[in-house]
Amino acid sequence: MGTKKLVFIAFLAITCSFGFISNKLTTPRLGIVCGLAQDSIAFAAGFGMIGESVRKILSPSLTETAFSAHLKQIKAAKCKVTVCNLFYPGDLKIAGPDVVESKVLAYSDSVLYRAGQAGVQFIVLGSGGSRNIPEDYDVNKAEINFVKLGKKLALLARKYNVVIVLENLEKTETNFITSLKSAAEVVRKINHPNFRLNADIFHMMREGESPSEIIAAGNIVSYCEIAEKEKRSLPGVMKDDFKPYLRALKKINYSGYIFIEGNTANAAVEFPQAFKYLSNQLNEVYAEN
Repeated sequence: MGTKKLVFIAFLAITCSFGFISNKLTTPRLGIVCGLAQDSIAFAAGFGMIGESVRKILSPSLTETAFSAHLKQIKAAKCKVTVCNLFYPGDLKIAGPDVVESKVLAYSDSVLYRAGQAGVQFIVLGSGGSRNIPEDYDVNKAEINFVKLGKKLALLARKYNVVIVLENLEKTETNFITSLKSAAEVVRKINHPNFRLNADIFHMMREGESPSEIIAAGNIVSYCEIAEKEKRSLPGVMKDDFKPYLRALKKINYSGYIFIEGNTANAAVEFPQAFKYLSNQLNEVYAEN
């Protein structure tokens, strides 16, 4: 072994013993779902990332001219458009007896292609109406078929370097996959790095789900959304305590993105308030031993 290598190993041993090399987990970065129209307000509030909607900037119904115009807006934006939600229109079924797989895959391919062109990293799969199933339909059958479809969607997402993140919704929005636990089960069955889990803390709170479900989901959580429980207001309006859920994220070594998705009455006031309020809770939790 050479002298230089011995010296380097000795240096590592010394720095580790004195704590100079830190294993501290990186605090998640904050974004906000607000659309390009509020990009400047979000940037001034401290955000570096925003979310848009598929139907506004990526939908196959948009002409190439319109899509090109959106690409210019995205490139000029102060915040990076990192995520898009509202994946499927309500009349395009992705679960239940009325799924036409060829239509779903053609639509998805177009959206994901455009997402790749736009540099969008995540497409949120909420789409409560699209995944709603008839009341008398076999839930197990719906899940089996949804998993099969999800595997095909994952391959499309990989082709365009995009990650689809399945969102746990509450029962007022859909009757299929209404908990983080059930969403995690589906994601594990699909078992693909381009089809992962969106841990939506707002919906978890509304459904009374424990933060422990985030811990149970573990490393399939690739994205997170949050808002206050009562009115889906932005963090800081009602002063909700998110720390139990943030501690669960820390427990699974989560250092990805947390996007605020909520209602606002005054963006110029509530955006910076939300950024500061949630940042304070995050920093407190991630600094804990």
